[in-house]
Amino acid sequence: MPTLTEARLAKLEPPEKGRRLVFDDHKEAPKGFGIRVTSGGKKAFVLRYQSKQGKDRLMTIGDYGTWSLAAARKRAGEFRQEIDGGTDILEQRREERAQATVREALERFLKSKAGIRSLASVRGLMENHLASALGDRKIRDIRKHHLIEVVEDVASTHGRTAALLLTYTKQLFGWAEDRGLVEVDVSAGIKPRKVASSLAPKRRDRILTDGEMRALWTREGPPEGMHPMTLLVLRMILITGQRPGEVAGMKWSEVHGDIWTIPANRRGKTETAHTVPLTGTARTLLDQAAQTNESRAFVFATRGDRAPGTAAIAKAVLRCADELGMELETRWRPHDLRRTMRTGLAAARVPEHIAELAIGHTRKGMAAVYDLHRYDDEKRAAMEAWERRMLGIVGPEVPAEVVHIHGGPRYA
Repeated sequence: MPTLTEARLAKLEPPEKGRRLVFDDHKEAPKGFGIRVTSGGKKAFVLRYQSKQGKDRLMTIGDYGTWSLAAARKRAGEFRQEIDGGTDILEQRREERAQATVREALERFLKSKAGIRSLASVRGLMENHLASALGDRKIRDIRKHHLIEVVEDVASTHGRTAALLLTYTKQLFGWAEDRGLVEVDVSAGIKPRKVASSLAPKRRDRILTDGEMRALWTREGPPEGMHPMTLLVLRMILITGQRPGEVAGMKWSEVHGDIWTIPANRRGKTETAHTVPLTGTARTLLDQAAQTNESRAFVFATRGDRAPGTAAIAKAVLRCADELGMELETRWRPHDLRRTMRTGLAAARVPEHIAELAIGHTRKGMAAVYDLHRYDDEKRAAMEAWERRMLGIVGPEVPAEVVHIHGGPRYA
């Protein structure tokens, strides 16, 4: 295999018929780089590679004469990096040229989201509304007014569903623009408030009163119509401040001593694992669950070896609102327990960035890039500060089994 030079390229003779491939042995040439010469004398730089499925590919970089040898080598090296990373460039180009329909683009988009927990609900929402209305049209032909019409139709009866539909539609078209399926993301300029007032996000500020916390915590058992494990889930949300779905799906394998690690694949809004220091009160709840739960997988299993669903928990809370001692006209929901805990951290004078980390929010901006400290001691101190505050509200004394041996920072 020769080392290609400009002089050698100029002297290359065309074959009598068909084509001739000459590969480059230069030290800076990526594997598979060479030149193709046809019987008509046309020369073009090429890159040969195999796809992950083992298919032999030969892609054209550019015509000799238009491209210099050095420039073609450099471009081939860039392509080779993409290929080694798993990209089948020719297949990608073929798909882009095919001008996918909305339905085809949606299917590819959903495959790229295979790891998220809510995939089934996202798929159902998008297929029932976006794909049913525009699925057979080329995605490149879709204009802003087409999307607005679809969302407006849903918003007329279901505002929250329409808001989610618009959110995922904007994600789809942003993804399509990044992959060249559309020239411009036509959804980028669509504002929820401009489509329908029902799409505007409604800020919820409900937290539990002291009396409501006391009613939830001091009752001897669950109200009629509520599973005992559901009551434990609600209490665990209140004492730890974690998301209802993360608490409901808690597994014994995630608990090691006084640390609960929520894995990345169970985190609803982030892609990183989260450690939760467990206070004595939280560990007592785990002990109570272990005494009545035969599941070897889920801490709060309600039926066999299945974790309770967040929708079922929310319905049980609403159904048992009076028995749970709700005092305000606006009923509290499971997520309001998390907001109550976070508000309590502020009242306990826990620094804001520690409080945010304690409930599982990720840091933003430059701090997320440069401050990689784990803040484990600070998070534990925050959890213990909330425990003291909450137990001071629900009862006169901290239960005897709650013993703190932590020697790190302490908040009020």
